[in-house]
Amino acid sequence: MGKVAVAFAAAAVVAACSVAAVMVRRRVKSRRRWRTVVEILKEFEEGCDTPVGRLRQVVDAMAVEMHAGLASQGGSKLKMLLTYVHDLPNGTEKGTYYALHLGGTYFRILRVHLGGERSYLDVQDVERHPIPSHLMNSTSEVLFNFLAFSLERFTQKEGNESNSQGVKRELAFTFSFPVKHTSISSGVLIKWTKGFEISEMVGKDIAECLQGALNRRGLDIHVAALVNDTVGALSLGYYHDPDTVVAVVFGTGSNACYLERTDAIIKCQGLLTTSGSMVVNMEWGNFWSSHLPRTAYDMDLDAESSNPNDMGFEKMIAGLYLGDIVRRVILRMSQESVIFGPSSSVFSEPYVLRTNSVSAMHEDDTPELQEVARILKDLGVSSDVPLKVRKLVVKICDVVTRRAGRLAAAGIAGILKKVGRDGGGGGGITSGRSRGENQMQKRTVVAVEGGLYMNYTMFREYMEEALVEILGEEVSQYVVVKAMEDGSSIGSALLVASLQS
Repeated sequence: MGKVAVAFAAAAVVAACSVAAVMVRRRVKSRRRWRTVVEILKEFEEGCDTPVGRLRQVVDAMAVEMHAGLASQGGSKLKMLLTYVHDLPNGTEKGTYYALHLGGTYFRILRVHLGGERSYLDVQDVERHPIPSHLMNSTSEVLFNFLAFSLERFTQKEGNESNSQGVKRELAFTFSFPVKHTSISSGVLIKWTKGFEISEMVGKDIAECLQGALNRRGLDIHVAALVNDTVGALSLGYYHDPDTVVAVVFGTGSNACYLERTDAIIKCQGLLTTSGSMVVNMEWGNFWSSHLPRTAYDMDLDAESSNPNDMGFEKMIAGLYLGDIVRRVILRMSQESVIFGPSSSVFSEPYVLRTNSVSAMHEDDTPELQEVARILKDLGVSSDVPLKVRKLVVKICDVVTRRAGRLAAAGIAGILKKVGRDGGGGGGITSGRSRGENQMQKRTVVAVEGGLYMNYTMFREYMEEALVEILGEEVSQYVVVKAMEDGSSIGSALLVASLQS
């Protein structure tokens, strides 16, 4: 019996050693996989780095491209489109006006009543609806019939109280896509962005398309202005504060406009306005510079998008894309390790991770990051993802959003440089003024709108922090960033009102 016991004991020892060896090998393998994941994150973080020196290079590149876009048609990636808006609302407007806003994710309809003083601005009956996905690749007739029907339903709810004397309703059509204007109330579509793909509309007059649909339904509504969303935000900003000279939208997409001197718009020589200035729609989503920190994930996103080699700046800073950049990094990590479990193939689906989910995970302040776990579970990832992996996801969100916010700030600073509001002492690279003529720094208001800016606190904080870094403490105190909720819609209605006064 003694020999048998010894044999059993020896076998047990061997078995235990084998199990221990297996456990050790698994731990070593796990650590190697984790190191691989950490290395992927480190490489990505380095690729997204935006030190202030690099941001200032982006600022300079933006200002140069603006100059080139104003000098000649097609001379820059920035289209620098004329809007024919040169007189902005000043607070004396009266009456009731309407706005329809077709954006990238939602469409809005609202009514505004003005009493002739800045303090009397009554925004009434705001409706906000998601854009049905089938409309984004339908036909122009289907799209505009839907918008006309929505306007009809909106006006029916108000009855005759706002139109008791049979006066035609004056409507601003806020259209968040690139348009070449021929007047303030007409313009042809240059191209679609933000996922829309109705190719037969390119080259068509957008205001005419809507007016035709309204007429077919027998609606007494006049499309009085065709307005880019940034121009609407600028109009509302200027209405409240005449120091507003720049407006930027950070939503599904991103764009900017600003007030430019007409003599600086060289490609349209002889352009005359009563104010000596005109609002220029930059279409800055298409801005590009070698100084932008582009990674392999950005290149893959661009190559697989519906518009490759286009809208490079927008794809780094806009809400449509941030979630997908995060997804691509997580996908790479899941391919190199099993940290997200066997169901991590869900990350192979483009745009499955939306930016609002990125925001919720990034700003999760619960001790165990329960919101991160919930969102990953909703995506089909195992609910028992370790805390360190959840922290890893938050870090990826932070890297993507920090880069976006800081690049957004560089874009704004580039506009300020162009118009001489960056503390450089001149009037911008096309001003023709000497440094001595503009030694006093002017107060400058930047109107900002869009769901990404309004709803994503970390994006907003990174942007505003970087703007101070770029401009410096002394100059940045003169630059005021003001949020304009529904500014593009309300401001467009105000713009129509200013045309009537």
